[in-house]
This record gives sequence, structure tokens and C-alpha cells, in this order.
Amino acid sequence: MLEGASILICEDEPFIALDLALSVEEADGIVLGPAASVREALKLLEEGKIAGAILDVNLSDRDITPVAVWLLERNIPVIFQTAAGIPADLRERYPDARVMTKPILPGVVVHRMGKLLES
Repeated sequence: MLEGASILICEDEPFIALDLALSVEEADGIVLGPAASVREALKLLEEGKIAGAILDVNLSDRDITPVAVWLLERNIPVIFQTAAGIPADLRERYPDARVMTKPILPGVVVHRMGKLLES
């Protein structure tokens, strides 16, 4: 489904991150990360080509805003996977942001990413 696309995973809960990574790999994608902090994620953005991203909103060091803005300004498909919703400033700036509410099966999130990459 992902056909070799590189998917950035930003998630600080180890079991959720591992489940997402396995689902990306099962869908024939390449996992970047998982990054547990914004600092790690920003470093990964500098290092590789990213086709899409699955982002938890709150990471170990702060909220995901800098990473999300970097990706969205470059028209890279993003799915926010969160239990808390996205910060108000991100919602205002990107009203069409795709949000999937936790708990959710990782395969459902990865399937949605595949659909975004197809369009």
C-alpha cells in the first residue's frame, strides 16, 4: 500500500510507536524514527526524504507544532494521532488537518496514510 514511501513517526509512547512502525513496514513503507521528541524529529527532517508523517501531538519535550508546520508548509501529508486534539494555533492555521483520535488501531492510521499518498 505505501510502496516504499518513507513515513515519519513521532510518538513518545513506546508500544504505540512500535505498533505504528510495524504497521508501516507491513504496508511496504519505510519507517523514519520513531521520534519521541521534537528535537529528534527535527533532526530526522534534515536527514531524509519524507513522504508522509504520523504525529502524536505531545512528545517528551514539547508539542509537535514545529514539526507539523515544517511538514505542512511543504505539503507533506500529515495525520495527527492524539487523544487530546491538536493545539488551537495549529487548528486555526490548518483547519483541514487530519486528526485521528486515540485509541485507534495502527493499521487504520497507516491505511489512511496510504490513501493520502495515493491522492
